[in-house]
Amino acid sequence: MMIDYESAKAAFEKYVAQYDLSDNKIRLKWIHTYGVVAYAQRIAEEEKLGEEDIQLAKLIALLHDIGRFEQIRQFNSFNDNNVSHAKLASDYLFKEEHMRDFIEDNQYDEIIKKAIEQHSLYKIEEQGNKREILHIKLLRDADKLDNFRVKNTEEIETLFDISMEELSQQKITDRIYDQILCSQPIVAEERKTNIDMWVSWIAFIFDLNFRSSFKCLIEMDYITKNIDRIDYQLDYTRKKMELIKKHCNRYIVWRSVTK
Repeated sequence: MMIDYESAKAAFEKYVAQYDLSDNKIRLKWIHTYGVVAYAQRIAEEEKLGEEDIQLAKLIALLHDIGRFEQIRQFNSFNDNNVSHAKLASDYLFKEEHMRDFIEDNQYDEIIKKAIEQHSLYKIEEQGNKREILHIKLLRDADKLDNFRVKNTEEIETLFDISMEELSQQKITDRIYDQILCSQPIVAEERKTNIDMWVSWIAFIFDLNFRSSFKCLIEMDYITKNIDRIDYQLDYTRKKMELIKKHCNRYIVWRSVTK
């Protein structure tokens, strides 16, 4: 049985209709979902996957953040310290048995479950068969790519619950700066300021898996756009962010031809 993405999309829209789309955080995640779907389809096609895996990648992307809506309703926050949005999604789809709302066939359940549960982890567990690992990595890349779009377009107040003026006056900590110049993803617990958090999103590039993902970053120039969006008021931070921008853009070009 082939995957009916349009039917799954209709079920997803019915689910989202329970929530207040005039809430900026809810709207952000609704739009983000379809951004991830588009990137998942693009990566899958550019990596020359078969039609079944392309449709499966789109379905996983459609469902990957379904836990965010309840997280926002309960806590008005994207902070997973309150509750893991990936666990909320997995529990809703599988423990509460709503997966059949989106697809009748259960043959893909284990792939979908693993991809959703691992999409926001610092590192994937690398357990599972080749197809499971493929879809885990594909979702993670698509999610990160659309997060760069989100950080370039959404209001700072929606992302941080502080103003752009407050954000621009914050400092990047030495530990975070050193990690990114070593081309390392940032451990969430090590972030001290909102600028650290901003930089940790930039560091998503160090955990991308597909050459097509790096080519997309070059095409959209997301690193430069994200970093230049903030008018850093502290000389220390401004200089550090310029160095980060140069390092990251060089890294992306290198990975676009070597990965």
